Amino acid sequence: MARSTAMPMITAEGGLSKYLEEIRRFPMLEPQEEYMLAKSWREHGDRDAAHKLVTSHLRLVAKIAMGYRGYGLPISEIVSEGNVGLMQAVKRFEPEKGFRLATYAMWWIKAAIQEYILRSWSLVKMGTTANQKKLFFNLRKAKSKISALNDGDLKPDQVAQIAKRLGVTEKDVVDMNRRLGGDTSLNAPIRDDGDSGEWQDWLADESAGQEEILADNEEMDNRRSALDHALTVLNDRERRIFEARRLADDPVTLEELAEEFGVSRERVRQIEVRAFEKVQKAVKNKVAALETPKAQEALAAH
Repeated sequence: MARSTAMPMITAEGGLSKYLEEIRRFPMLEPQEEYMLAKSWREHGDRDAAHKLVTSHLRLVAKIAMGYRGYGLPISEIVSEGNVGLMQAVKRFEPEKGFRLATYAMWWIKAAIQEYILRSWSLVKMGTTANQKKLFFNLRKAKSKISALNDGDLKPDQVAQIAKRLGVTEKDVVDMNRRLGGDTSLNAPIRDDGDSGEWQDWLADESAGQEEILADNEEMDNRRSALDHALTVLNDRERRIFEARRLADDPVTLEELAEEFGVSRERVRQIEVRAFEKVQKAVKNKVAALETPKAQEALAAH
């Protein structure tokens, strides 16, 4: 996406603090202003409008990027990849859907950052199946919840707990824990003479093929499309509460929403549950509608 002016970047001279200071200078957009800018970009290719949409959300990217600092990668690269995801979100954003750009962009930003992390960890030949991705990004958190903070293999009961919590097999948990725990020594030479190669050279390549990657990407697009559609079935209050409680990085408390709408905490909770059920039903219907043509094609092929 072309830009009328260069975007701020994290430099060695200024570092993260200077970058954060620079992006705070870009004003946040009011809903109507955001809507008009998005319409101008989408309908007329207004690059200045696109640039304002991007720069006004750089703080969102930085906030999300901070949550991925535990993977041993430069924060500047993580932020940069998140910005790429933001640009993709702006490019595809449809303001007529009725929700804010931040809600939509959050999915693209996280996807871009996670794909970068997975690519960067390719030295350990990370697989890219749905379960492996889930494990890769949630194993540390799951271990901390059961106080399994020590290095080395997990105890059988800990493996069982984590597997149940994340909905994966116990073997997946053991394999991923060993990969994450042993990455620092994988580039060490097998022998001191240095002629025998590195340990990582002996790892089997379990990465997904192009067809599987394309299928995963298509599935992710379908899910985003389904969520976009599902949010349109909510009224303004339901959407506000659903986004604040279910989609935000830092969920808003029931007390805060109760005060905002002048109702009780229990009423907010009821609206949240009802909104979730409506979204869940709409997503299922949309996914089913998207997959029906594929099923028909598969039957016709046979």
